[in-house]
Amino acid sequence: MTNPYGSGWSDQGASVDKGGTQAALQDLQNLANAGDLTATQEMEDMQDMDPLIGRPRASSWIACLIAGLMMVAAAMGLWWLSAYTVAGQEYEDEVYRNFAGYVSQVPLLKSMLGVFVISKLTIGICSVVALGSYVIAALRKRWWLLGQVLIYSVVACGLQFLLKMTLPHPHIVDIEAMQGNSAPSGHTMLAVTAAIILVCVVPRAWRALSAVFGLLLTLAVGCSVIDGRWHRPTDVVMAILISGALALFMLAFTRASGMDDIGTRYSSASVQVVSTVLLTAGILGCCYGAFVVWQMVAGLQMGARWTFYGAHVSAVVFIASSAAIVFGTVLALRQVTASPLSKIGLLGAPPTPPGKV
Repeated sequence: MTNPYGSGWSDQGASVDKGGTQAALQDLQNLANAGDLTATQEMEDMQDMDPLIGRPRASSWIACLIAGLMMVAAAMGLWWLSAYTVAGQEYEDEVYRNFAGYVSQVPLLKSMLGVFVISKLTIGICSVVALGSYVIAALRKRWWLLGQVLIYSVVACGLQFLLKMTLPHPHIVDIEAMQGNSAPSGHTMLAVTAAIILVCVVPRAWRALSAVFGLLLTLAVGCSVIDGRWHRPTDVVMAILISGALALFMLAFTRASGMDDIGTRYSSASVQVVSTVLLTAGILGCCYGAFVVWQMVAGLQMGARWTFYGAHVSAVVFIASSAAIVFGTVLALRQVTASPLSKIGLLGAPPTPPGKV
């Protein structure tokens, strides 16, 4: 059946429809581009009004650097005491020789550490924690933070191999412990690094709980590598301090999507309480451990049997205390770098004024 109006009307209508569709699509694209430019301009305007939208306070990143340098200094001082003093080598040898016997007196503790004595299982657990943390950062679209934790992981992994190959450990006294350097502990460093990444990537409500989890994981892995006679106690504490220092250096470069969203930057009671408790307990624990070691130095030189419990208790206390200090510090400084308190950070962007009709 032929078109009574001719083919010209049909072609003209199709061309009109096509032209109208293209024009509509072009208008929508222009509106989208204008919206993107407006959003970008609004963000720039807000940053001009409140620079804390895209970066933490200067005092926060300076605190990260200072705390990180203090941990590096503590790790190096601890290594020197353990490697270049007679008392240090004798203390480590006492813990190294008899730690398994000390742990065996507590069956529950022995069974818990037995899981982490299996090297592949420990690596697998820590790897799952780290990979899960990367996924959390990606799902939350914290791309800057994802880059931070990836670089942190690579640096921590490479540094522990470098230090283990380069740090000397001279043979001063006749000891049963392994000859040569074994610091820092790779398994402990892996556990601390994975747990710290988890603390940094989770939302504010989960940070305190993640820090407690990291403390328990670090304590279990740290004690297990001594129980398995893989490492000295100093190796474990050094690994904890170095991992913490690298994490604080990482937090000093927190920017943009590495921070909490504007309008959600509130103080956290759980972070304040848990970080304060961890820091206080860690400092007091280190003081107690140092006092115990100071009391038993003479007994170590004579090989007295009464140093058995003091050496092992102090080793566990040092590991737990150093982990508490590291996770307490990271928890507190992650909060202040991710959520600097400001008007826009608390309330969000100001309302857009209505357009003119």
